[in-house]
Amino acid sequence: MADLTTLESLLEMGFDRNRAERAVASTGNQGIEQAMDWLMEHENDADVDEPYKPPAESILGGAEEDQQEPLLGDTTGVASGEGGQVGDAESSKKPMTEEEKVEQVKRLEELMRVKQAERRERERAEELEREKQRRKQGQELQQIRQKIQDDDMKKLAEQRRREKMEDKLARQRVKEKIARDREERAQKFGGSGSSGTSTSVPAGPVSPTDQGPPPTKKEYDESRIQVRLLDGSTITAVFKAQEPLAAVRVYVQVNGNTPEGQDFTLLSPYPRHVYTELDMEKPLKELGLVPSAVLVVTKK
Repeated sequence: MADLTTLESLLEMGFDRNRAERAVASTGNQGIEQAMDWLMEHENDADVDEPYKPPAESILGGAEEDQQEPLLGDTTGVASGEGGQVGDAESSKKPMTEEEKVEQVKRLEELMRVKQAERRERERAEELEREKQRRKQGQELQQIRQKIQDDDMKKLAEQRRREKMEDKLARQRVKEKIARDREERAQKFGGSGSSGTSTSVPAGPVSPTDQGPPPTKKEYDESRIQVRLLDGSTITAVFKAQEPLAAVRVYVQVNGNTPEGQDFTLLSPYPRHVYTELDMEKPLKELGLVPSAVLVVTKK
């Protein structure tokens, strides 16, 4: 039984001639399996259906080779007497019958099904591997995001802890300062009692010239501040005349019942005056709150 050529086998299986010729030429006419592998691998190429132009020395356009082989055979036959036998053997090959062609096409189709199954299995394995890589990369990315989020939470917690500590230390310093001021005032006013003998004043009228210069205005170095809180209760404290109004606000924050985090401001009811942030830096004496004053706490 004579076998079909690779090109004929591909055409019998239903492949387009252009594709079949490309497959045979690209594989060097090494066999049907190589040609089928090439077709399956390049079936989606953009140029696979473009008109095929075989090169000058292509095995598909080997008319010259076909012509040269008889000449070589004839020369050899003349020299050795064997060329006629080779030509007789080639000419004695019978063309394939329809049954033989059908059987060979079946074998080729079975081979093609096996190749396609192997290709599908290979593609499935490659897809599984790509999916594994995608999942792995997704997990790594999720871990990186989680680590960044954890680091941000740690930094935020550390910042809040420092702010609370600084606030606590500031309150402690204010309390200590208030305590020192109270102790100084207690020592100052507690130990200044009158001592010694009293000087007798001569009786009789005193002439204007004996009265001396007119009394000067008394300078106060302290201020007694009464603060009315949001709930209507009041607290009272004594401050230095040169202390800023911010000291009063800090005193209210520490000793008043103002909710933590509640922002408030101070005002004078008579005459009504709302103190701003700039006023908080001014001394009580400059604001006219010496020797005593009443302030009211209001929400901002």
